[in-house]
Amino acid sequence: MSEEDHFERQLAERLAALRMAAGWSLDELATRSGVSRATLSRLERGETSPTATLLSRLARAHGLPLSRLLAEAEALPVRLLRACDQPRWHDQHSGFERRMRCPPLAGFATEVIEAVLAPGAELVYDEPPVARLEHHLCLLDGQVRLTLQGQPFVLAPGDSLSFRCQGRSIFANPGDRPARYLLAMTVPTL
Repeated sequence: MSEEDHFERQLAERLAALRMAAGWSLDELATRSGVSRATLSRLERGETSPTATLLSRLARAHGLPLSRLLAEAEALPVRLLRACDQPRWHDQHSGFERRMRCPPLAGFATEVIEAVLAPGAELVYDEPPVARLEHHLCLLDGQVRLTLQGQPFVLAPGDSLSFRCQGRSIFANPGDRPARYLLAMTVPTL
C-alpha cells in the first residue's frame, strides 16, 4: 500500500470516528456540513477522495481547523519531524497541495503548513472551521490573490499577510506558475 493510500484509509477512518464520537447519523452530519449523505458514506468507506472544500465543510461541522482534522488522521504525535517524513496531501480536483511542516500538537495552539496552488487554482471557504482562526501567510514563490470577506489582497514573493478568519475566504493563484506559501495558523484561546 502506498503512503497516499495509507493516509486516505486513515482519513476515512478518522471521518467515521469523528461522526460517531459526536453521536451523529450520516443524515445529521449531512445537514450540519452541507455534504450529501451518499458522499459522506463513500468517504467513510474510503471509496472516494475528498476535495479541500469538502474537507473544510466537514472540519467546520466538527468545529476543527482543516489542518487539525488532517493531522489527526496522520497520527504523527512527534515534536521533531524530518523533511522526508512530513505528511503531504494533494487535492487533484482543485490543484491544492499541502505539506504539514509543523503539525498541531497537544498543548500547542499553532501549526505551520506549506501549500502549493497550481496556476489558475482557487480554494473557496464559505466560513472558517473555527471562528477567528489566526492566519499568517508568507508567500515564497508565485502569486496569490486572497479575498477576505470580499476584500482582495494580491501577494508577490516575500509578501506576508496576517488575518483572523471571519466569513468567506478565497485563496487563488492568478499566475502562470505554481504559488508556494507557508501558512501558520493559531487556534484562538478562550
